[in-house]
Amino acid sequence: MSGPTMEASARACANIALAKYWGKADVKRNIPAVPSISLTLDQLVTETRVRFDPSLSSDLVRLDGRRATEAEADRVVAMLDRVRREARLRLRAQVSSHNHFPTAAGLASSASGFAALAASASAAAGIRFNARRLSALARASSASAARSIYGGFVELPAGSRGDAELAARPIAPPGHWNVRLVVALTDPGKKKVGSTEGMERSRKTSPYYEAWLDQAPKWSRKIKRAIKERDLDTLGEAMEQSTLAFHCCAITSAPPIFYWAPATLSALATVRGLRERGVSVWATMDAGPHVKALCGVGDASRIRQALDRTQGVTRTWVAKPGPDIEVHR
Repeated sequence: MSGPTMEASARACANIALAKYWGKADVKRNIPAVPSISLTLDQLVTETRVRFDPSLSSDLVRLDGRRATEAEADRVVAMLDRVRREARLRLRAQVSSHNHFPTAAGLASSASGFAALAASASAAAGIRFNARRLSALARASSASAARSIYGGFVELPAGSRGDAELAARPIAPPGHWNVRLVVALTDPGKKKVGSTEGMERSRKTSPYYEAWLDQAPKWSRKIKRAIKERDLDTLGEAMEQSTLAFHCCAITSAPPIFYWAPATLSALATVRGLRERGVSVWATMDAGPHVKALCGVGDASRIRQALDRTQGVTRTWVAKPGPDIEVHR
């Protein structure tokens, strides 16, 4: 294999879960224990280029302009190895990936990162996966990455042990619903407990983990119906319940996992205050301190201004439903 098929790039958008994913049915194969639903965001972008090079004796990985740590490189190489097995390729690769937003800070950078890596590595190796196969490949490295293959509103079902082909599926395209997500950055640093470590700690030690497994599918179904009906208040109420329930599992783990910062509570209070004054706005958070406020397009500017004035919020921006992954050979 030679020529242009040996190099490719991909552009993927991160997604924010509306119905939360927390917990694995199979840690080794990265199979989620609960269903999740997400919104792909146009403002949170990762760009990744992969080049298979016969002159290389080992894989070279650069993230945001720096050499990847050993742990980061190991996850990237594991993905490359899956692609190499599929393509029957032995060549080593040079990988360069750049996030246009904070990395490993609870803004779903692993989702866009591994989606872009799966797509660019496959294309560089000459494999023409359809979206479903690409989603399953991305999921093997990061469950949320399975959802970043698609734009708009996306669902990742719960899986069972050994379900290696589990993939996300689209619910509605970006143009289905003109909502906005106002992102309030509260702490740009990396989170101290990674999501996989946190999920396993919750599974093993939180007294509320079984209740989470029981309730999460109900919120997911409610959110899916609300998306189809464009019912913001119904979606928002279920989304906040899902968010607070998974953080409850984290906080009640042993030892406790606190992803929140003081500004997190302040931003949540801002969202509640706006809603009490008649604005339809609802909050969600991933495994990190940042608050994201879901709202209609007409309220986005007002909500952003309120969050900008909130103590501890360092930056805000407004995102809209983002597109499918893009691949360039």
